[in-house]
Formats: sequence, structure tokens, C-alpha cells
Amino acid sequence: MADKAWGGVFNEATDSRVEGFTESVSFDRRLYAHDIAGSIAHAGMLAKVGLISKDECRQIEQALEEIRREIEQGGFPFKVELEDIHMNIESALIDRIGDVGRKLHTSRSRNDQVATDMRLWVREAIGQIDEQIIELQRAFVGRCGADADVILPGYTHMQRAQPVLAPHCWLSYCEKFQRDRGRLADCRRRTNILSLGAAALAGTSLPIDRDDVAERLGFDGVMANSIDTAGDRDFLVEFAFVLAMIAEHLSTWAEEWIIWSTDEFNFLKLPQAFCTGSSIMPQKVNPDVLELIRGKTARVIGNLQTLLVLIKGLPQAYNRDLQEDKPPLFDSFDTVKASLELAAPLVADTELNRPAIAERLNRGHLDATALMEYLIRLDIPQRTAHALVGRLVRKALDRGVRLKDIPIDDFKAAHAKLDESVYDVLGVEHSVAAMTSYGSTGPDQVKEQVKRWKERLSATKE
Repeated sequence: MADKAWGGVFNEATDSRVEGFTESVSFDRRLYAHDIAGSIAHAGMLAKVGLISKDECRQIEQALEEIRREIEQGGFPFKVELEDIHMNIESALIDRIGDVGRKLHTSRSRNDQVATDMRLWVREAIGQIDEQIIELQRAFVGRCGADADVILPGYTHMQRAQPVLAPHCWLSYCEKFQRDRGRLADCRRRTNILSLGAAALAGTSLPIDRDDVAERLGFDGVMANSIDTAGDRDFLVEFAFVLAMIAEHLSTWAEEWIIWSTDEFNFLKLPQAFCTGSSIMPQKVNPDVLELIRGKTARVIGNLQTLLVLIKGLPQAYNRDLQEDKPPLFDSFDTVKASLELAAPLVADTELNRPAIAERLNRGHLDATALMEYLIRLDIPQRTAHALVGRLVRKALDRGVRLKDIPIDDFKAAHAKLDESVYDVLGVEHSVAAMTSYGSTGPDQVKEQVKRWKERLSATKE
């Protein structure tokens, strides 16, 4: 038991099967840089308050930096019997500098140590995801100029509804992802609070300075209750939720573009570099990247549920169950990060099939709502106007024509206030041009929104 940091009270060796079952270094080794950063800050504080000397602090810091380089170069010997990344690093530290290394764990526990490491990791991961979302927003906004004159059929219930400008559609995704960025920022505020100093659960009698460690590590403050601190994983579950929400938005976009890429829609052509083929059907160009983005969302949602179930029955403070928080969170982060890395170039390189879109715009009587609102402006009550337009659409359907193909006599017969000016509001171009409300698909409104998004993204740090 000599190699076990906790082995003093034991007089029997740990079963090798238990070591294999309880180890976490196989997955928590990715926390090495955060663990070392936390330990260096902790050592600096210990020296400041006089619990170790300045020379001892220097030895610890130098040895930890050597260990960091060794891990980064792939030469560090991780040992399962040392359980986790924390004990692997501490053991290597002691091997290098002896008793000085044994002083590093003064006034801390692995409970508050791992919580601090995870907060540092989540903080960094939030920054990476946020940067990738910005790149995806730039890809959508970057399309708006070239697609400014493209009108798309908008859908509700997967039925044709009203015409919308293509940039209006692209910016709708920017808005979704901007809300995700807001959630990331909120999560970061609750994450960026120091756990170190809570020790196992009760704090310490030693004269530590938690605010000093917080300042060294760039935290906004320190957690106020040591019992809560030792077992708190709210920030981690919250990040998993935000990742799930991002994945949901990616899945919505992927689903729409998968549908639009079919021969039945033929609205867009996906870049072949982001598609794959069939092993049996030579003609196939399949949207597999989009399908996998949609499919991997299920994993991210499942990981969130795993974490919620993991913590739902735990008593206060630290329990070993919390070791299992890392694999699902790491997987969600890796999955969303990989999806975002592919999403931005896919958005930028996809081509709209303008002829196919234009040829199909006149189907579905997309200008019916514009006609109804024209009648409202003639002081016809909305419900009356709605019913009147419904009857005109029925007439157009029976004849197999567009609303603008209905003779003026039929319009006049429908209502005495109708005259030739009705044709000025019919057709998808007129319907789009008529929109004036803030946030609508009207050309002036969309132009302003594109401008606003360009300014916002240009103000964002490159």
C-alpha cells in the first residue's frame, strides 16, 4: 500500500480488479494542464502564507512544469494503480523532489482539487465552443450578400406558408446560436468560482488565502460553503445542457438542409467534400455529415440525462459517483466541437439551386396572407378577410392557377372594395416587399439585420 496516498490505515493490498474498476486516469488525464495550473497556484499561495518556503515553491513549480512538458511530449508513464491524474502527477512530483513534493497537498483534498480542475476545464471548453459558434455565425452572415435576392418558400407544419428572403432564413440560425452564446456566458459566470480551499468538505484549520488562489487562476470569486463546494456539479450539468441545446440547433439546421438537398426539393447542392457515397448504388451522393450531426445530437442529449441521473440521489459533499461525471461531459464537448468544425465550412460552401427554387415559388399560394393583410388595410375585418381569401384560394385551386391569375371580375365579385390594385400585392416578390414589421422578412428589415450582424461579428474578437 506504499504507493497509495490514502494507504496508511490499510493492512491489505488493493485487489487488482478494484484498481481497474476504480481508476479514472484513462479519461481524466486530459485534465493534466488544469491540474498542474491549479497546483502551481496552490503552491504559490502556500508560500505566501508561510506554509512552505519560497524555495520549496520554486522547486514544486519547476518540477510541475517538467511534468507538464513530459506529458505533452507523450513520454509520461501514467499508472493505473495511482488511480487518477492528480495522484499520477503528485507521485511523479514526489519522485523528483522528495519531501518537498509531499507538502503540495497541504490544506487541500482531491475533492476540492478535482472540482477546481473541472471548473478550469469547463471555462476553457466554453471559450472554445463560443469561438466556433462565432465562426458558424460568420458563415451564415457571409452568405447573405450573394443570396440577398433569393426568395425561399417558408414552411410551417412542413407545408408551404409564406415567402421569405434567404438571408432572413440564414439569420434565423444566427439568432439561435446567439442565444446559445448567451447561455455559455451565463454558465461561465457560475463556473468561474474557485472550489479549492474547501478541502474534503469542512475546510481547513491552516491559514490559507483562497482569494489569492482565485486571483492567480483568474476566478471571479470563491465558493462560500465548503460542504456545497465539495460536491457541487451544477456548473458541469449546466454546461452539458448548453451543449445539448447547441446540438439541438445544429440538428434542426441539418434536418432542414438534408430535406432541401433531396431531389424532391432540390433547393441546394451540398459540397461533395462533405458527402459520401453508397457501396452498392453508384449514383448516390449522401448528406452523411449532416445526418451524423443530426444523429450525434442523440448522444449529447443522452449524456445530459446521464449526468442528471448521476447526481439525483447523492447526499451532500463528495461521493465517488462523481468520478463518472467526466466521460459524458467530455464526450458531449468533443461531439459538439467536431460538429461545429464541420458546420461552418459546409454552410459557406453549399450552393443554392436558384432555378429550382424560382420554378417552385409559385406553388402553394404563398401570397395568400399578403392578400389578406391588403384587405385589412381596406378596413375589412381580419376574420372576414381571412374567410374571403380562403374562398379565393379555393377558386384558384379548383382552376389550377395562381391567385394573381384570377380575373379581376372574380376579385370584384368577392368584395366591392377590390379593384385592379389587388395585383400589386400578389406574387411572392410583392408579398416579401410588403413586410415592414421589425424582424420581418421585408428587404429593408433584412438589410438592417444583416448590417447589425456584420457589425456585431466584426466587433467580436477574431
